[in-house]
Amino acid sequence: MKKILNYIFLASILMYTSACDSNFDELNTNKVSATAIDPAFQLNAAIVGCAYPNGTLIYDIGIVQQIISPNSGVLTGANFNQDNRNATQELWQRYYRDVIKNTRDVISQVQDDPTRANLLNMTRIIQAFAFMVLTDDYGSIPYFEGGLGYSQQVFFPTYDSQEVIYEDIIKELTEATAALNLSGKIETADILYGGNLNKWKSFGNSLLLRAGMRLSAVNATKAQQVVQAAFQGGVILSNADNAKINHDANYLNTIGNLLNSTEASNFYLTAPFVDYLKSKNDPRLSAIAITYVDAKSGPEQTVAAGTYDASVHVGMPMGNDNAGAVQAAANLGLTSFYEFAQADRRRLAKNTAPNFLVTASQNNLLLAEARQRGWISSGDVESYYNAGVRAHMEQLGTVDAASSIAPAAADAYLAANPFDASKALEMINTQYWVSSFMNGPEAYANFRRSGFPILTTNPFPGKEVDFINRITYPNSEISVNSENVQAAISASGADNLATKVWWDK
Repeated sequence: MKKILNYIFLASILMYTSACDSNFDELNTNKVSATAIDPAFQLNAAIVGCAYPNGTLIYDIGIVQQIISPNSGVLTGANFNQDNRNATQELWQRYYRDVIKNTRDVISQVQDDPTRANLLNMTRIIQAFAFMVLTDDYGSIPYFEGGLGYSQQVFFPTYDSQEVIYEDIIKELTEATAALNLSGKIETADILYGGNLNKWKSFGNSLLLRAGMRLSAVNATKAQQVVQAAFQGGVILSNADNAKINHDANYLNTIGNLLNSTEASNFYLTAPFVDYLKSKNDPRLSAIAITYVDAKSGPEQTVAAGTYDASVHVGMPMGNDNAGAVQAAANLGLTSFYEFAQADRRRLAKNTAPNFLVTASQNNLLLAEARQRGWISSGDVESYYNAGVRAHMEQLGTVDAASSIAPAAADAYLAANPFDASKALEMINTQYWVSSFMNGPEAYANFRRSGFPILTTNPFPGKEVDFINRITYPNSEISVNSENVQAAISASGADNLATKVWWDK
């Protein structure tokens, strides 16, 4: 009897345990936690990730001599023509982690889903943009295997030559732009254009135009073919269609945030940039710059001390460390180097300013060059040139109303500085330099491609190279993926600031 009771008791325990376990998985499942995400939101994450990181201020914008710092340490870069891999790694890490990783994942999710074909091709366009920025700065990079660590477990990607990369970027832009289907699903969650496929097509063709122009010195025949195709497809020619990443108080402009916080008083407009604008009586100088009159320190750079008066603005000469900047200011009769002109951090460089990826101004100027070269047959060079200048002046007012330039001022500028066909390429690409202000990667790329504006090399006595031709690879990449990095170096040149990228002739 006792044994029977023990069996009954054991059976009761098992039944109770089984009853408790029957809903255990359900009870321990979070019913409000997302188990999947619409890939359209991943595309948005990739678009946001395209915003330029601080390393492009320290290098790209400094190399083209628009903004510079006299300080060393974490700010070492184009100010001294020295290598600082803590800064050079920022673009690489931002784009591979935040852009390429997401675009690769979106493509893998939707490539076999015909209902998301537009999302697929929008993603291909953003991915092509990001890879173009990366290869333009670094040269050979992981392209075909880049960003496949998550989806395909490719943890040590091989590097591809820039020539091969550009061939595929052109293919991707051509195919993806053509495949956008106005009758297909409209991806209204898209933060770039709200799913407007006509604007996406213009964006894709604009990148194709840019890619074609990159080839001007290495393959003029191919360049002409690509430029013609882009032009015929239709590129961005209105500021209303500019490709830009908008920022607000919840998502700040990275460079703007830096210039409004720890480094507010450490970056200044350069003498070459300010002097050029002053020499042309360019109204954009007042729209871009501010000088804090008689400021002797950062805290004295107050709103009350600020002036937009172009006649007061003085740019910081290139090649100075902190002590050199002090002396340069004294030589110019300034109170201190804090009185050099700055990009106005309350207007153009504010922390909610948009990041422009492609603009109507840039495209008009590229078309002016294409027409000058005979690569397109519509329009005339001067008209494209004038439209490019006007578009940039109008664009400044879209960033901040206080930077608006009246149409009459634009007309007066063009009348006083008329297009000179004998200096066409120089004038077009110098205006491209001005038009690409705060768009460091593009200003830097076009400067190397075109050779304009004509800038004097940084005279800093401790410089490592006369001119910075490329950005160096991150130490983390060299450490982790050393075999493939070394293979790229063997094929394309030393990993230093002097080695040129393929299209830079």
